[in-house]
Amino acid sequence: MASNSDSVSDTQRSLYPYVTGTSVVALKYKNGILMAADMGGSYGSTLRYKSIDRLKPIGKHSLLGASGEISDFQEILRYLDELILYDNMWDDGNSLGPKEVHNYLTRVMYNRRNKFNPLWNALVLGGVKNGQKYLGMVNMIGINFEDNHVATGLGNHLARPILRDEWHENLTFEEGVKLLEKCMRVLLYRDRSAVNKIQISKITEEGATLFSPFSLKTCWEFSAFKNPTVGAEGSW
Repeated sequence: MASNSDSVSDTQRSLYPYVTGTSVVALKYKNGILMAADMGGSYGSTLRYKSIDRLKPIGKHSLLGASGEISDFQEILRYLDELILYDNMWDDGNSLGPKEVHNYLTRVMYNRRNKFNPLWNALVLGGVKNGQKYLGMVNMIGINFEDNHVATGLGNHLARPILRDEWHENLTFEEGVKLLEKCMRVLLYRDRSAVNKIQISKITEEGATLFSPFSLKTCWEFSAFKNPTVGAEGSW
């Protein structure tokens, strides 16, 4: 007969994420979808890794971005590899579009949540198929939606207000990249987990393109950055 300690250990779950990535920001532009994320991986509050790819093409028509636990993201990529392989095995001339992949991810996340063993990620899924642009997100408990622009993590609070003000459906590629850079710059200033190594990807009817990482131009001379606690109650 198992002891109480054994029965407790048998039902343990991952209570906290370990190595995590921060915000992903994505938007629709005239020809497709643009997505941006930095390449940092934080071990707690330590910026342990600085070259983690969090943007991945999925099949022929989709692009995935993830924030949250990196190992859970790798597990999700394994699920998606199996999904795309099974789809290709039919060899029927059709392939899964972004809407189908997004729906699959919502079911996976909600299923794991119901088992009280969630995949600790917020996912952004965008793509283009038959001229139709699609952009959606799903979080670790299965809450999901579609929109013209989405963000995860602190991007929900800091980037989306900028996108609401400045996004429009006829954005060119250059305007879309500039808008994403503006969002990522704000996140770099305000998010302690962000690193200045940014990757931007696009997906159009022709397929996905992942651009080389780059650093943003920043300015840290603002007076509020030099002494952020001046005048704060109880500051030294």
